[in-house]
Formats: sequence, C-alpha cells, structure tokens
Amino acid sequence: MFRRRDKPPILSRLREAVAPRRGWRRAIEYIGYRIRRLPDTPHRIALGLACGVFMSFTPLFGFHVFGAMALAWVLRSNVLASLFGTLAGNPLTFPFIASLSLSLGRLILGHGLTGGDFDRILVAFGEAMTGLGQSLLSVLGIGSPQWHKLALFAHDIFWPYLAGGFLPGLISAIAAYYVTRPIIVAYQARRRGARARRRMARAAAQGGES
Repeated sequence: MFRRRDKPPILSRLREAVAPRRGWRRAIEYIGYRIRRLPDTPHRIALGLACGVFMSFTPLFGFHVFGAMALAWVLRSNVLASLFGTLAGNPLTFPFIASLSLSLGRLILGHGLTGGDFDRILVAFGEAMTGLGQSLLSVLGIGSPQWHKLALFAHDIFWPYLAGGFLPGLISAIAAYYVTRPIIVAYQARRRGARARRRMARAAAQGGES
C-alpha cells in the first residue's frame, strides 16, 4: 500500500547504498536512534548488535542476515538488533574487512598469499559464480559441470576468509557490545524518567481539576 509505484533504477539504488543522499552521518544517526528504541533490555540489544557485527566478518555473503539472526537466537539476544549489526559490513568497510580477513587467514593456514589484492577476491567470486551456474545447467543437460571452480574458491578464498575473520570479528563484536550497552542503558533511563514526569504532570493536572 505504501510502496513506491515506480521503483528507482537499479543504478540509483546502488548509488544510494554506497552514498546516501542525506549523507552517511544522517543514516548512522537514524540507525542509532532505531537501535536505542528497540523494546528489550540493553544487554539483549547490545548482544544482538554484536552478533550482526561478528557475522559481517564471515565469508557467508548473501547470508549475513540469516546467520546473524540464527546466532542471536542461539544466544537469546535481540534478533532485530542483529540485523542492524550486519550493517557493519557495507560497501565502505567491505574492502578493508575482506583484505584483513584474507591476509590473516592465509597467514594462519600457511598459504603465504596476500589478502590485500581486492581484485583477486572479485575474480575468485566471479569464477565461483560461473562454476556454480555451469554446474546447475549441466543438471539440465546443458554443458558440463564446473564444480572444481567452487573447490578452488573454497581453498583460496572461503577457508582463509573464515579463519582470518574470526578474531577481528570477535574483537569488533565485543567492542560493539561494550560501546552500545551503556548508551542504550542511558537512553532507556532518560525515557523512563520522561514518562514518569509526564505521568506526574497528568496526575497533577487531574488533581487540580478536581
């Protein structure tokens, strides 16, 4: 009912995701406002947010939201807050996260390769998607399967990314928890105080009328 009748072109939507018209500062302020107003305890909200931040450091691209929700559910934290947490992985931070995770992961696994070449990551993803598409078409009798491209992707990208992203993701998640929890505590305390003052004002007004 309230959706736009004419959707903007895909290029406009991509540009909005990378560079919001109202600026990143306004977008971040709005997200912070929504997080503070979530109806839950500060611990559960902050922990849910941390779950989303942690998942942003994993190579489960396209599934960060579902992974964050599942992790939040397991830890009994706020699932909705976990969705906001996944915004830690965005077009501005992804090159840094990917390079750091791959570099650290290849060092841990002894691959001896650098994760700083972002173009290499894009090529690997492209090869994996091509291999997946060709393999699925082969099930219908079109062409031959190319599963080996996925195996190379897993060896060169997925496992190093997963191993290398764990520690930075955990550190970032812990930092997100301890930064946001006191902010949410203070905000909720101010809201309770404001509601109490409004109730007292209404009670005083009703007493004066009687």
